[in-house]
Amino acid sequence: MAGKYFEDIEIGEEYTTTARTITESDVMAFAGLSGDYNTLHTDSEFAKQTIFGQRIAHGLLGLAVSTGLKTRMSIFEGTVMAFLGLTWNFKGPIFFGDTVHAKVTIKEKRDTSKSDRGIMIQNLHLINQRGQVVQEGEHTIMLRRRPKE
Repeated sequence: MAGKYFEDIEIGEEYTTTARTITESDVMAFAGLSGDYNTLHTDSEFAKQTIFGQRIAHGLLGLAVSTGLKTRMSIFEGTVMAFLGLTWNFKGPIFFGDTVHAKVTIKEKRDTSKSDRGIMIQNLHLINQRGQVVQEGEHTIMLRRRPKE
């Protein structure tokens, strides 16, 4: 396994992901996958009349991208057993052409009743190229413990 085990994680550790630019193609592919063709995301003329003045990416696309950016770091590759839950807040729009990255901080870890796993809570901030937090929340993950030898 390439990833860190539960014992390897320290509360307060911080990681910053690489960045990714959100394109029109990303938004249209997400609309097709999710079935969410809301005009705020898909109709330029309609979006001009909104508070944003232009189309924006789906909020859930930002959440999906944040988990993908985390995965690309490979820090927990092969050691994550399950994604248990999340709290998530949408703080600002993600515009087409925005470049986002994620900052991950280990908030908490706790034992479980099973000796082969533990629970880790990560704080996550999705940040655009202007340094603005556009989404944030917590991800709760079940993580393998180091195998006993």
